[in-house]
This record gives sequence, structure tokens and C-alpha cells, in this order.
Amino acid sequence: MSDVAASRKWYEAFLGRPADEIIGAELLWRVGENAWLVLDDRDVRAARVGGTMITLGVDDLDEILARLAAHGIEHEPVEAYANGVRHVEILDPDGNSLSLAQAPVS
Repeated sequence: MSDVAASRKWYEAFLGRPADEIIGAELLWRVGENAWLVLDDRDVRAARVGGTMITLGVDDLDEILARLAAHGIEHEPVEAYANGVRHVEILDPDGNSLSLAQAPVS
């Protein structure tokens, strides 16, 4: 990442909380039972910056988008698929794609 302090602030706003763990130079957020989002600005990770694409399932897309807007985080237009899924793409400060997808409420 180009600026770990800026990325940390961005991810804290994106995920709505500070890192769940800090291990050495790594900042870790738990995003699933066995899934972690990791920020690490060591040179060994530099080749991956800006080339990541992640989709996270969410329960309340509108609530999250409102929180992001309050922090000045912009997003692409929300798409609605034929199966009822709502999806939006958001780029982090380094150009990594973080998509949010909400399944239709039954």
C-alpha cells in the first residue's frame, strides 16, 4: 500500500471498527469465520498492491453505504441483479476492489 496510515483510516471507516488484531506490521480485520483482511506495507507485499478484488456479503447495504458516505468514501453505482442481489464496487486508496453484495431479503 502506498500509505499505511491513510489505508488504516480508510479501512476503519469501511469496516466500521479498528483492526481486530495487530501482529507486527500487519493490521488484521476478521471478515468471516476463517477470513481476514490484512494490511501490510512491507516490501514483500508491494507487488500485490492495487491488484486485489474481494466481495463481502452484507446484511444492510444501505446502512453501510450511508456510513461510508459520512466518511467521504465514494462507490460505483449500486447494481441490482435479476436474482435480487444488490452489488456495489468500492475502490480503496490503492485501487483494490472491495465489492459489497446483499442477498434479497426472504
